[in-house]
Amino acid sequence: MTVNGLPATFTRDGQELVITPRFGLLNHLPFVVAVTYDGSPETIVGSPVVFGAPYGWIYTDDGAFVGCEPNAASTWFPSDDHPSKKATFTYRITVPDDRAVMANGDLLGHWTSGDHATYVWNETSPMATYLATIDIGNWQIEQGRTPGGIPETAGLDPALADQASGIFALSGQITDYWSQVFGPYAFTSTGAIVDNVPDIGFSLETQTRPLYGFAAGSGTVSHELSHQWFGDSVSVADWSQIWLNEGFATFAAWLWTEHTGGPTTLQSATDGYDRRAATSPFWNQSIADPQRDTMFSSAVYNRGGMTLAMLRNKIGDADFFQLLQTWTRTHRNGNGTTAEFTALAEKIYGQDLDSFFTAWLWQKSKPALNS
Repeated sequence: MTVNGLPATFTRDGQELVITPRFGLLNHLPFVVAVTYDGSPETIVGSPVVFGAPYGWIYTDDGAFVGCEPNAASTWFPSDDHPSKKATFTYRITVPDDRAVMANGDLLGHWTSGDHATYVWNETSPMATYLATIDIGNWQIEQGRTPGGIPETAGLDPALADQASGIFALSGQITDYWSQVFGPYAFTSTGAIVDNVPDIGFSLETQTRPLYGFAAGSGTVSHELSHQWFGDSVSVADWSQIWLNEGFATFAAWLWTEHTGGPTTLQSATDGYDRRAATSPFWNQSIADPQRDTMFSSAVYNRGGMTLAMLRNKIGDADFFQLLQTWTRTHRNGNGTTAEFTALAEKIYGQDLDSFFTAWLWQKSKPALNS
């Protein structure tokens, strides 16, 4: 353990690492902490936060599938594991030479030494810890650019190569469309990591390169790629704001469906609204304050998406898409809150929206459609 190159003392209290430098640190000046550690990461199981589903470092037949939302990053690297604590990342990962590594950002290079290979990946944009991933396996790798010119890399598990063969083209098309609708893409590359993890079956918006545990279709791909704007570039200030990630991604998947000839976002939202009776537990949650063990509930996703579809209908396309682009530009590579978003919506629309947002985000009952 060192601080600015000098040995430092440390103590560990549960999950907290307390480091004491040999000398005091000067205010407002940067410092470098180096932590040397070892261990075998364990999969998190049984957490009520994600309804008991395994997550974090998940071992596979040919390596590892690493999806950390919300709090598994600290199971494999020392970190201030909170969405507001963003940093750039450089990974140097050594694996057996018959394996390869996919990760965030750009592959700077790899080399072999004996029977091992080392891969260096670099993510130069600030990233929340839960979005970090290094995925080990026998990847089939496809590289190129989206039609709009953004560098793209996809890694596919050979077992899913046929089923997922279209994901490279699809990811490129969706990334380019979101760049038009949501504002310029914030990162240096895009793509996908598709692993064969049938017992897990989840996907995650790992920065620059979403992670899929299966051969994903357009609904999932459009959802995860929209998170590159809503969740990755603009991250939540804390987990109570999670609808700003998941509600936006649900709305985006509906928007992609609309763009490709399906129902409008208003139709998708209204269909979901009509299917759920006023007595449904779905409505008995304030999605702007979802609570720890229910922050990934269906309501956070779907009522969040409804909120945005209804907001689009209320304020009109011109103001609505100006709002989204202003939001992503203002908070690019930073963090945001519900209060900041609602204030920006009122500023752009030029009218009070308190009753609308109270009904759709806060009240624990089914809103009226004319809220």
